[in-house]
Amino acid sequence: MHAAFSPFRRPGTPGEHRCAGDLCQDVPAIDAADANSLVMEIFTLRRDMASLAVLEDERPIGLINRNIFLSQMSKPFHRELYDKKSCIAFMDKEPLIVDAGMSIEALTFKTVEVGEKALADGFIVTRDGRFAGLGNGLQLMGVVAAMQEEKNRQIMQSIEYASVIQRAMLRASRDALVSTLRDASLVWEPRDVVGGDFYHFVAHEDGWFGAVADCTGHGVPGAFMTLIASSSLSKALEQIGPRDPAALLSAVNRSVKALLGQVNGADDTPESDDGLDAAFFWFDTARSELRFAGARIALHVLRPEQDAFESIAGQRMGVGYVDSDADYVWTENVVALTPGSLLFITTDGLIDQIGGPRRIAFGKRRACDAILAHRNDTAAAICDHLRQALADWQGPQTRRDDLTLFCARLQEC
Repeated sequence: MHAAFSPFRRPGTPGEHRCAGDLCQDVPAIDAADANSLVMEIFTLRRDMASLAVLEDERPIGLINRNIFLSQMSKPFHRELYDKKSCIAFMDKEPLIVDAGMSIEALTFKTVEVGEKALADGFIVTRDGRFAGLGNGLQLMGVVAAMQEEKNRQIMQSIEYASVIQRAMLRASRDALVSTLRDASLVWEPRDVVGGDFYHFVAHEDGWFGAVADCTGHGVPGAFMTLIASSSLSKALEQIGPRDPAALLSAVNRSVKALLGQVNGADDTPESDDGLDAAFFWFDTARSELRFAGARIALHVLRPEQDAFESIAGQRMGVGYVDSDADYVWTENVVALTPGSLLFITTDGLIDQIGGPRRIAFGKRRACDAILAHRNDTAAAICDHLRQALADWQGPQTRRDDLTLFCARLQEC
């Protein structure tokens, strides 16, 4: 009988580089020439051992499973027949044998390849081909779980910090809105920690510009898209100015397509097919006139004297996708507004949310009805009522998408 000594370090923190040697346990091993009676003696003394390694010239050649061995030896006359015979009679000749330096990741893949046997019997750890000890399948699962938990924690820390950056990017627009419009509200709720929606607001002497956009995806991919689209819009505003929303949509379309390689390359294959839906609008304070251009996002206007919303649909062409022509021209809509008119724009995170007793979409009509019921409240209160109506509608259903709401009531100049 051989006693194994493991010279490898013991498991440390989940963040450390881990290897099979960390799981190596100092346990006895048995020589191939030893009899089954010795196997029985070891298993009787060491009830903690699930398996026993079999060696030949200090190199492992097999593994004896405790439960299988004891089950076989408990059969009538098996002790008399096998006690003095070689232990290889009950040996698994193809156990999982790994070097102590093998990484935990590689060991995990090996264990999966071998299957349940490696989890039940464990695995043999060697150093320079010689027996070093045994590893436990359940312990391996625990280490993998701890490592994954640590990775998830690090990823979440990165995403949470990315959220700080994304919110900081939007802060200037929110501050400009608050200082420009006395009765306005912006709600930005990513489905995950970061999101694919963004807004942009900037004030000028003769008016103000606003944008609400919904980029492809949500979470981290969506957040990357907001950086691309937002920077494209900022550049377009510098070059064109804020007073032509349709031209700004066209400029952002060309920029996003170029940045994402959404033009056919040498092999006629586009790099990606991503983009955004957007509503761009400019309000001329002297004329009390709103210029609006939409790409699959609508503008809703509720005038003081009306009992229903006037909706101006966005065009059915997205911004920056492969099927969006690089020279596509959006149509500009000019809307004359009176003081007290209520403007409302939302991304599809509100309209498409599934819920209610029939598990259907919240829909534009339900959103407009919720606003009409509180039309005399402040814009902030209207948004709060709308968010509550959405939460009640959603119930136990999963949030489907990011949500952005823009609501503003025009005041006397």
